Amino acid sequence: MPLNFVLRVLYTCLKNSYETLIYHTVYGLKKDGELSLKPLHVASAAMNAALYAVFGYIFYFIIPITTPGLGLVRFWPVVIIPAVFAVLFGPWVGGLGAAIGIFISDMFIHGNPILSLMAGVTSNFAMFFLIGYITRRKFNWKILTALFGLGSLIFIWISYVWLDFEVTMWFAGVIIMSYIALVIVVLLLPKWRSFEIASTVGLIVGSAIIGVTVWLFSQYFIMPGAADVVPLPAYASLTWLVWTFATEIPFLLVLGPPILEACYRAFPSLVPQSEE
Repeated sequence: MPLNFVLRVLYTCLKNSYETLIYHTVYGLKKDGELSLKPLHVASAAMNAALYAVFGYIFYFIIPITTPGLGLVRFWPVVIIPAVFAVLFGPWVGGLGAAIGIFISDMFIHGNPILSLMAGVTSNFAMFFLIGYITRRKFNWKILTALFGLGSLIFIWISYVWLDFEVTMWFAGVIIMSYIALVIVVLLLPKWRSFEIASTVGLIVGSAIIGVTVWLFSQYFIMPGAADVVPLPAYASLTWLVWTFATEIPFLLVLGPPILEACYRAFPSLVPQSEE
């Protein structure tokens, strides 16, 4: 589908939600000493969805990379967009905006609503809802960081068992470097501990949902680009899980803090408050 048509379809939504978002952020946040968040949530969720859909489609149009050997699940650095919205405006804005945005981009890319509702919508809602929720909670970061180290080893083992050696080495390098970045941040930059851990937890859950639901879809429905139902083996779900996690976690861990810091400086009232 032509890129110009996609941009025209989403332009009005993006323009209106941007204007509403800026107005309520700058002028409408305070009401009797409290945050007036309902209009802000609607506007920010709409803008989240529009940005996610537009930039997701543009990025895939330019770099159409998918899971090695299986396809379908895309290389998706634009996960940073709903992650930022989830932290700034809360879990519902992050989850709902991402779910709507991924559905729109899926319709323009592969056009299968059942697959999108099963895999894309559910995984994106769960992932970004968790990021927005966990960022606002207090937890034992030392235990979670250790568990993520164990999880990284499991992901590398899955790659070694089911994937080609070259792909495994690439996955292993990305996962190890991402874990090192996570450890450095939680040790040296306490301000970003909750975001880094929330991003890791959310992405693990989202990746697992994608792996299971796409595999389940293949058992009963025709995959995009196929001519008939071809049930895929169970290990395909593990491959999609590792692929999704390995290709998206670097963007969350590295790009998240500087983007959020810029947002906090522009709008200090959006700094989230930790909850028990």
